[in-house]
Amino acid sequence: PSPSAALAVAALALSLPAAHAADAPPRENLVSFTTTASIEVTKDLLGITLQAVRDGNDAAAVQAQLKKLLDAALTEAKKAAQPGALDVRTGNFSLYPRYGKDGRISGWQGQAELVLEGKDSERVAQTAGRLTGMNISSVGYSISRELAEKHESEVTGQAIQKYRAKATELARQFGYAGYALREVNVQTADSGGGPRPVLYRAKNEMSMASDAPVPVEPGKGTISATVSGSVQLTR
Repeated sequence: PSPSAALAVAALALSLPAAHAADAPPRENLVSFTTTASIEVTKDLLGITLQAVRDGNDAAAVQAQLKKLLDAALTEAKKAAQPGALDVRTGNFSLYPRYGKDGRISGWQGQAELVLEGKDSERVAQTAGRLTGMNISSVGYSISRELAEKHESEVTGQAIQKYRAKATELARQFGYAGYALREVNVQTADSGGGPRPVLYRAKNEMSMASDAPVPVEPGKGTISATVSGSVQLTR
């Protein structure tokens, strides 16, 4: 291409960003802030984690013992399983060496976990109480996805209303007639928590029969929505 044509192309390339910048709204009179709304609900999802720990001199033997215990507990738990009411899954399965004072491997220790989770608290607790060979390591309630989704629309609407009200008030306080949204982000979350460590490690320490339910209490959690972003104050 001729020098004049090359200059024309360069001029066009330089003019495009400038034109785009000219179309963008001015970044003056911007105010950024955040509002939050929350709803308190009763936690509806019970989770119980059971754990088996074994150790020995032979890694394969320890692993075989854990597998046998886990298979037996899994088979028993699945008898009571029901989608949503009681879901059963395996948790962590690990095997690691134990070292002596001389720094050499003196044995092996492993652990296996079985997790029971569901909305039918009685079914979950009674099933955990019937399993033998594994000890309860954690118990806790959380908020199910279904419960969170049920309230997300409501709490999001509350947060948005609070955001709009605050934008209107800020415009008034700064002497402006109104505002225009520039950028807004909406996020939801819940504080349902999850399984927590329990103080007892063996069923005989809980003073209950093998088929008795584990004592549980759901408690409260919150579903919250946060609206953050910026508005441009207008005359």
